[in-house]
Amino acid sequence: MRQSFELVFASSNKNKYKEAGQILRQFGIRLKFYNFSPTEIQSDLIHKIAIKKALDAYARCKKPVIVEDVGLFVKSLGGFPGPYSSYVYKTIGNRGVISLIKRNRSAQFLSVIAYCDHKKRPVAFEGITNGSISTKPKGGGWGYDPIFIPKGRNKTYGQISDKNQISHRYRALENFARWYCRRQSSGR
Repeated sequence: MRQSFELVFASSNKNKYKEAGQILRQFGIRLKFYNFSPTEIQSDLIHKIAIKKALDAYARCKKPVIVEDVGLFVKSLGGFPGPYSSYVYKTIGNRGVISLIKRNRSAQFLSVIAYCDHKKRPVAFEGITNGSISTKPKGGGWGYDPIFIPKGRNKTYGQISDKNQISHRYRALENFARWYCRRQSSGR
């Protein structure tokens, strides 16, 4: 029988928590939600932001914790909004992002999952999904789901039912889960 592990997912975004919980359940990892609004550092590097968030989250909850930082990088916009994706979404939204793109619609989603425990040496795992930005919002979902079309598909994340099997978040969490389960099984 597969072992079961429990971790804390620290975020202020319940949607991220729900998706992460569904994904990690496949690996025998159960999540508990820790409502957490970090003081985010200003950086062009999502890895650096995620690691700082993991240290902050562990300092507050005192339990092994994972956090996520995500960026949508639009090629023709020089990688914008990148690490500022959350702020851009809150201020100009999906229609605002679409209106900025005049040519090449290529984009990439990057997710970084950072884990921290009592050793206070965070470990980061990334997941990338290449794709493009649609010409208008399509489908449901949350955040940039209605405008991001993963490579090899003709529908947005918001229109497909298997997002949690192909997304940037899935890829980062899969990388984390394989490492974490091996680590737990070996007793480290």
